[in-house]
Amino acid sequence: MFETSSESPAPVRVVSEAIKDYIDRLGPIWIEGEISELNERSGGMAFMRLRDTSADMSISVMCYKTVLASVQPLPANARVVIYAKPSWFTKNGSLTLSAKEIRQVGVGELLARLEALKEKLALEGLFSADRKIALPRLPRRVGLICGRNTDAEKDVVENARRRWPSVQFEIREVAVQGAAAVVEVSAALSELEANPEVDVIIITRGGGSFEDLLPFSDESLVRLASSCTTPIVSAIGHEKDSPLLDLVADYRASTPTDAAKRVVPDIAQEISDIEKIRDRMYRRLLSTIDYELNQIAQLRNRPVMKDPSVMVTSRRDEIKAWRDRSHRSFASILEIEKKELKGVRDHLRSLSPQSTMDRGYAVVQLEDGSIVRDAAKAKAGTRLRIRVAKGETSATVNQSIG
Repeated sequence: MFETSSESPAPVRVVSEAIKDYIDRLGPIWIEGEISELNERSGGMAFMRLRDTSADMSISVMCYKTVLASVQPLPANARVVIYAKPSWFTKNGSLTLSAKEIRQVGVGELLARLEALKEKLALEGLFSADRKIALPRLPRRVGLICGRNTDAEKDVVENARRRWPSVQFEIREVAVQGAAAVVEVSAALSELEANPEVDVIIITRGGGSFEDLLPFSDESLVRLASSCTTPIVSAIGHEKDSPLLDLVADYRASTPTDAAKRVVPDIAQEISDIEKIRDRMYRRLLSTIDYELNQIAQLRNRPVMKDPSVMVTSRRDEIKAWRDRSHRSFASILEIEKKELKGVRDHLRSLSPQSTMDRGYAVVQLEDGSIVRDAAKAKAGTRLRIRVAKGETSATVNQSIG
């Protein structure tokens, strides 16, 4: 590698030849893309532009007509795989691929690739139902990604406003097929995802061929959609079409019209539902009032409510009955106790000294008051006090008989 400076710059030819030497050392490669331009010139050479399928990039390719003839006829925007060697032309400083073999990518091969990608993403869980986000009941603003001046855009906008006239849209018109589709759709999706006022995003386009819908199966776009936190509604093509974006979207609409019906409610139906709910509430309220009135009427018809004094009189009679019962019980108990007391009293009276004396007995005492219980103690000449039932007398012992 040579050295340069502002004082000793390298001539253009030296730089161009150095680039050519470097590129010539590169080996041949396999490259895939779409043929956007094809020009067959005299002299047996053909020139074309090979465009990237997902980005706005292209490169020049040249080959012999015999190489091109092996894949003729080529449809417009044919998808091909080319085996070529990079070449650098020093005269005009351009890079060109010199094709040695061209193979057209068939639908079968594309389907096989999509199926392999589908299985890969499924294993990663990108299509799992757990990742789906519920659509909002009434979004503040609807993001719409669609083609420029397409029927799909009109279907979504008109049907949504027919259902909910005040719905607001944030529309991004992009390329929906071709090399620029993936880049523009991805950019629009990222922009709407970053907008906090957008509550749901619709990605839509009309029907088309299998190749036309391939951008919506691009791996980078599918991964971007799976990372979005804003719910995504996919309305790509017709019912039979099923790009990978449908599998990762939170809801797959069969048509653009179906997408419009899913993101906003029907105002007529909502008004009808509100009226039904209001009528049901009104009937329930009337039913509740009638029930409470019946309860009040039943309470008023009770005897206790017709004549509140019944509560007092019924209790008064009960109290009188309990009082009479208590009086009878007390009188009975008192009579029994009186009888018992009389018996005890009579028994006590029968045992008292007075009662004994009433029967003719007397109590003989000495002058000191001691009772004479032994006649031997009362000797002749002893003064005695004799108590009888009524009163007492005195006597003198003349003779003691012992």
